Amino acid sequence: MSHSYLTIFKKIGDVSFKERGSKFIGFAIPVNDEEEAKEEVKELWKLHPDATHICYAYRLGLEGEIYRANDDGEPSGSAGLPIYNQILSKGLTNVLVASVRYYGGTKLGVPGLVKAYKQSARMVLDEAKIVKKHLTVKLGFEFSYEDQGAVMRIVERFNAEVLNSGFAENCTLQVQILKQQADEFEAAFEPLYNVKIIRDN
Repeated sequence: MSHSYLTIFKKIGDVSFKERGSKFIGFAIPVNDEEEAKEEVKELWKLHPDATHICYAYRLGLEGEIYRANDDGEPSGSAGLPIYNQILSKGLTNVLVASVRYYGGTKLGVPGLVKAYKQSARMVLDEAKIVKKHLTVKLGFEFSYEDQGAVMRIVERFNAEVLNSGFAENCTLQVQILKQQADEFEAAFEPLYNVKIIRDN
């Protein structure tokens, strides 16, 4: 199983062109779940309340197992699917790509719409910086002051990111580590009998 995926680094917007009077404005937005994708579409409608259509597609999950293509009233398959196919062609996931259309008075027909929405998605994705992200897990620890030195040496050896720490009656620590290292990381603590490990996800 893969522990990494390709997505875009940050939101890209307002990449526009005109096709026979109609204006198409492309947006590409990194998202983590369907709720976030839907909220981003709502925000686009707030930005463009007078748009004729806002068509979009999103792909989510490590293997792209969650996806949707929405034509928003355009002829079936003429908008959302061409956008989705551009996401696929880049091998991306956890991304929403949308195209805002302002109708210009001339009908484009289904082939013209397919071409325009494909171009809109391709243009905005060409502007985006594609990054490789690695799956991580969060682990919590509870341990005595006597074990603090040993715990921190293991944390440093695995380059785990310390998210927060607390020092009261016992020490507490929350770290983030690459998922592919998690089992080996946990195994490193087995000799320390008094260290309690809690997986957050």
